[in-house]
Amino acid sequence: MANPTITRRRNALALFHAYAERALADGAAPKGLEQAFAASLQISPSMWSQIKSARPIGDKLARQIEVLAGKPLRWMDQSHEPVMLSSAEKAYLELSLRAWRATNSAGRRNLRAYLAKIAGESPAETSSGE
Repeated sequence: MANPTITRRRNALALFHAYAERALADGAAPKGLEQAFAASLQISPSMWSQIKSARPIGDKLARQIEVLAGKPLRWMDQSHEPVMLSSAEKAYLELSLRAWRATNSAGRRNLRAYLAKIAGESPAETSSGE
């Protein structure tokens, strides 16, 4: 089972990224986005800063965030696919794709086996499409 502290933090960060993306698309200045997001959740900017780094999100706060963000009950407790990739994730995927394309089938099997090992899967669980 996933760690609820990490799951809630990831979900809060995903909510912030979606909030910031909408605000920037609407022409808002980047400065002050975090404060505005905190206000939308009815928490202080200081608390938002703590949540991003270390403060666990308790049950009461998780339910408050869900209501104010328009999410269903217990949404904060469930893992969700990321809405957008971070720049580090994009760079990793680009590097992975270059490595995949630069090698032969044996190299691809090795790459797949290595990633499966890191992910805690058996190589048989990974897809074998080349």
